[in-house]
Amino acid sequence: MKLEGKVALITGAGSGLGREASLLFASEGAKIAVVDIDPERAKGTVELVEKQGGSAVAVTADVRVERQVIDAVAATVAAFGKLDIAWANAGIVSRGGVPSVAGGEQVEFQDLTDADWQDVIGVNLSGVFYTAKAAVPALRANGGGAILATSSAASFVAYHSIAAYSATKAGVNGMVRGLSLDLGKYGIRVNAIAPTHGMSPNFLAPAGAPVVGRSYEEVAGPWDPEVSPIPLKLNRPPSLTDNARAALFLVSDESAYISGVTLPTTDGGTLSRVAMMFPEDGNHPPPMVTGEE
Repeated sequence: MKLEGKVALITGAGSGLGREASLLFASEGAKIAVVDIDPERAKGTVELVEKQGGSAVAVTADVRVERQVIDAVAATVAAFGKLDIAWANAGIVSRGGVPSVAGGEQVEFQDLTDADWQDVIGVNLSGVFYTAKAAVPALRANGGGAILATSSAASFVAYHSIAAYSATKAGVNGMVRGLSLDLGKYGIRVNAIAPTHGMSPNFLAPAGAPVVGRSYEEVAGPWDPEVSPIPLKLNRPPSLTDNARAALFLVSDESAYISGVTLPTTDGGTLSRVAMMFPEDGNHPPPMVTGEE
């Protein structure tokens, strides 16, 4: 088992990638502190972990509040005696970032309020800062460990209507690089994953919505790789598990000398594209401009 004897704290673990990773990490031998702002979702994840024979505790915390994150780490150590892995996974999309096709509100950038800005920064950036900061004393006491953050493909490329979200995720990448330099002397590795595909519809759903447990692509209907815009053509859609496995690698001893890295996951070559159309894509590129009459 890749995480035998390890203790992992995962924020945002009540649904989506956090829940999937809790189950995967537990199956690899880890004890899990399931941290979520929704106590019922956290309990649901714990029940699933225990059902498969693992060990977990539910911890309610709002990652925007430093004191609550500190208490979550303390509760983890109280329950399991130590901390080996801290994953700052909790995240929200900025207002107006839910596509209108999914029932989202259309919000122009200039109409975002300060409260909108502070909300997305609070969860996506301050939440990572507080989680890492709170984890360091426990990790140092344990002789080192791993800090992981959930970034996004939006930290590398632009998506419509989520400039605030993109800014926070780019900030996560910078924090990961800086912390890898500052914390390496303690034997603490700091990395991030940056999913493109294979994430949960719960990310775009309102708080309290039923936990889906599958990726956007899995719930979209029958999978046709030839229709998918992902360059890599496989006979199945990207899943939450694909992202969770990348996270597992980065927190396990298999990546013992990797630190300061933001790893794009489940992108299938999407981020390698240029803004051009090619016949091979099945599209019809515009006529070439030659300058001749």
